[in-house]
Amino acid sequence: MENLLGLLRIHVKRGVNLAIRDISSSDPYVVVHSGKQKLKTRVVKHSLNPEWNDHLTLSVTDPNLPVKLMVYDYDVLSADDKMGEAEFNIAQYLEAIKFRHTLEGGLPDGTIIMKIQPSRQNCLSEESHIVWNQGKLVQNMFLRLQHVECGEVEIQLEWIDIPGSRGI
Repeated sequence: MENLLGLLRIHVKRGVNLAIRDISSSDPYVVVHSGKQKLKTRVVKHSLNPEWNDHLTLSVTDPNLPVKLMVYDYDVLSADDKMGEAEFNIAQYLEAIKFRHTLEGGLPDGTIIMKIQPSRQNCLSEESHIVWNQGKLVQNMFLRLQHVECGEVEIQLEWIDIPGSRGI
């Protein structure tokens, strides 16, 4: 990939108060789309508060391309049911990544580099922080699911540089 900027590791941590799509629960999993890439987590059976703790890795070629997250209820005998969706942009996170080399060695773990407020233009359910942690910049997000009665998904972003890539 000649236009590769790097890799975005998405740690899909957990779902909170997801919608019921079976009799009394759901069997949720998450699908992440960006451009032509599509990745998914494992299915967690019988849970409205699943703990996925799955790491999905996207190749980033366009920093302005949104990342779409869809939650589904796995069904054996019929099509999987939609449980909501969210979309987020990585542009602000990538802006912070550009300056990480100036931060190295001088900041304690847990230092907040940038705060992103929830707005009508994003799916954040609470303030998102880009944090210096163990020599890396990570962004923590709680995403409110849209087009559904309830539910949030907690994720964390981490950037991975690739030798020979264009870089940011």
